[in-house]
Amino acid sequence: MKDYVITTDTNADLPKEFILSNDLAVIPQYYTFGDTVYGDEVNLSPEEFYQRMKDGMMPTSQACNPAVIEDKFRPILESGKDIIHISFSSSLSGSCNNVRMVETELTDEFEDAKITVIDSLQATLAEGIVVILACKKKNEGASYDELVEYIENVIPHINAYFTVNDLFHLHRGGRVSKTTAIVGSTLKLKPFMFVTTEGTLSSEGTFHGRKKALSGLVDKMIENLDPDTDPLTPVGIAHGNCLEEAKLVGEMIAEKTPFKNIIINNINPSIGTHSGPGTIAVCFYGKSRPQPKEK
Repeated sequence: MKDYVITTDTNADLPKEFILSNDLAVIPQYYTFGDTVYGDEVNLSPEEFYQRMKDGMMPTSQACNPAVIEDKFRPILESGKDIIHISFSSSLSGSCNNVRMVETELTDEFEDAKITVIDSLQATLAEGIVVILACKKKNEGASYDELVEYIENVIPHINAYFTVNDLFHLHRGGRVSKTTAIVGSTLKLKPFMFVTTEGTLSSEGTFHGRKKALSGLVDKMIENLDPDTDPLTPVGIAHGNCLEEAKLVGEMIAEKTPFKNIIINNINPSIGTHSGPGTIAVCFYGKSRPQPKEK
């Protein structure tokens, strides 16, 4: 059986140890402050990135670079291996389409090679959990085709619920109106959002205050758990440089559910550009994720 490699991008927010231990090729996602582009060899620590945002500096994000994608894929194909790529949601970025463009070019050149680009329709550690489960399945001996089918069946069950600390960052990204941002901030409302079946963001309502928002995330997770899920399945808590609050959410999950394999990591700046400091996301395997809310 021909060997294959799983690849993904930095928006999966996977721990460095996991990336190294699974020999993952990870495509960088980019962000900018002024004229400086970050995300590959030049990067900011999460603390510095989010502090700049708190200080009023507004970054922008960019899709992954086709030339860099090719640089990641070409050595794998030249070594005689195939590729399964798990991508950041195509509804939130042009990165998935950029990977598909490179896929077409390289499979024309490497006629015996296979590259399958799978749209996770997710972000941050929700995308990361798809990668983690895929690596586990591969290590158990799944063939290329078996793994592709497995990933496609897993994706609809990966849920991501999140809250942000500042509505104005969502306003900048076109997620809420300016009026909503002003009124919500004045009343200390915290939006409660989720990633839909289409990989888009949708609102579930608001909480009055930060503490209620954090406990509400855990309650929503419990409401949407699949009772047949293996308790060893990882749960992800992604945060915008608010580690202590992320740990608090993790403690609530460990106390109220059977899940103890909890991964906590910072949200990549490419996503943090739009969500801002103080964002908390809970990502888990559960019931089929919700449809977009009707407008």
